[in-house]
Amino acid sequence: MRRDHLITAKQLSREDVESVLDRAAEFDADPAAFGDRHPDAVLGLCFFEPSTRTKMSFETAIKRLGGDAVDMGTVESSSVKKGESLADTARVVAGYADALVLRHPSQGAAKMVSEFVDVPLLNGGDGAGHHPTQTLLDLYTIRENAGLDDLTIGIMGDLKYGRTVHSLAHALTNFDASQHFVSPESLRLPRSVRYDLHEAGANVREHTELGEILPALDVLYVTRIQRERFPDENEYQEIAGEYGIDLETLEDAKDDLTVMHPLPRVDEIAPEVDDTEYAAYFEQAHNGVPVRMALLDQLLEGDE
Repeated sequence: MRRDHLITAKQLSREDVESVLDRAAEFDADPAAFGDRHPDAVLGLCFFEPSTRTKMSFETAIKRLGGDAVDMGTVESSSVKKGESLADTARVVAGYADALVLRHPSQGAAKMVSEFVDVPLLNGGDGAGHHPTQTLLDLYTIRENAGLDDLTIGIMGDLKYGRTVHSLAHALTNFDASQHFVSPESLRLPRSVRYDLHEAGANVREHTELGEILPALDVLYVTRIQRERFPDENEYQEIAGEYGIDLETLEDAKDDLTVMHPLPRVDEIAPEVDDTEYAAYFEQAHNGVPVRMALLDQLLEGDE
């Protein structure tokens, strides 16, 4: 993995992943014990889209390491409203910080910005492209609950536009994982992603119904069916209703199935699942702090 930027999960080897996850486990065991790791380090937050978990966990992570964060604020309150380009905004914030996190609605934005800044850049999500730091916390959650080898995982929902899905699928090719993708035909994995997975030798199968593979799954990764992608509300309602889970859905699942979701959820996981042993999505959100601590620790060490 390049030490200066993390743009896509394709950069991550198995060794890279395990290095970050092992360090994250140390931070997770006692996060308050590392407050002097990077005193005075400053993390710049450039979020051009709304965010709760990614933004807050990065801010928490840098503060746990002894540093602090500067935030460009909302697009409406920034110089972007005056016509400032993305490259100029990033270069300005990079002048105030030791590392940057960028979230942007345009796919490829992080790669473009990486050519203009001279501090480590972390892609916090670029449109329907990639979200590699989410992938690392997803892998940490999977490792803690089911292990990353000899794994059978189902990934269900919006696979066409879901950047968390694209990143996770690529990263799992580093491990002995059988990947099953469940979605309506209109929201299948993009052809480019399917091609990359095939080239990587991944064990991949696609399905339109969860029931045919649910009993074999160790992990079920659920994503939101995005209403805004449907021109017809009735079509959305019909599809969304078929790709949600509740306790009745899980009757045929393994007792130790791990159910994950990158959040936010709408109605694709019924609240009744929250109090079961299946639910790992709030644990997954918590894991964003130690994993991002580990990633920032490595990148700032490399910079030093």
